[in-house]
Amino acid sequence: MGNAVGPQRRAVLTGGLAAVGAAVLTACSSKASGADTAKAANTGAASPSPSAQTAPRPDSARTAYARLMEGNKRWVSGKLQHPDQDPARRKVLAPEQKPYGVIVSCIDSRVPPELVFDTGIGDLFVIRTGGQVVQPVVVGSVEYGPLTSGSPLIVVLGHQSCGAVKAAYKALKEATDLPGDLDAIVDALRPAYKEIAKTKHADPVDAMIRAHANRTAADLRSDSALAPW
Repeated sequence: MGNAVGPQRRAVLTGGLAAVGAAVLTACSSKASGADTAKAANTGAASPSPSAQTAPRPDSARTAYARLMEGNKRWVSGKLQHPDQDPARRKVLAPEQKPYGVIVSCIDSRVPPELVFDTGIGDLFVIRTGGQVVQPVVVGSVEYGPLTSGSPLIVVLGHQSCGAVKAAYKALKEATDLPGDLDAIVDALRPAYKEIAKTKHADPVDAMIRAHANRTAADLRSDSALAPW
């Protein structure tokens, strides 16, 4: 991780809703040199192979891990297939998603998960924090770019058909609890729900997604380390 640098002029934006699409995922082969990885990134523009596009969803931890490792080998060798990343795939996934893996990874820009494992849209849930720490460090992960690399832009990006917001909306509307620690997500989304509940919306979930993105951006702007200037 880099050394801290002085903040530069920056903007914290609320992103427009992104169409249902891919997240980002990280991991590199421990045997690959920096040159090998760079070569893989630059030369891996191969067309998706039919077999990769039609491969069945892994049904066990073993087969899911094997799929990831196969993709990582393609990343290291520069023979990327970029499977399931076309408009047809987005259309198929619009009503429902069933990712076969959850990746907890670092925010480092050099190891985006979908690229490193050569996966497609709808394959993975990805959580990225600084050093892949699973504690309340999300804001710290956001601060990392501006404070260590002088990143001038922060975008809070909501997306259509957000399962988390949809589940939270339903739980709050019906006054029901979600299992495990999912209620922590519901609590975080409660202010956005209260905001959109004041008026009628053609699509209340969509309105809640937008409200939460706006609130998140506002919260980040209030952070002394991230405030636009």
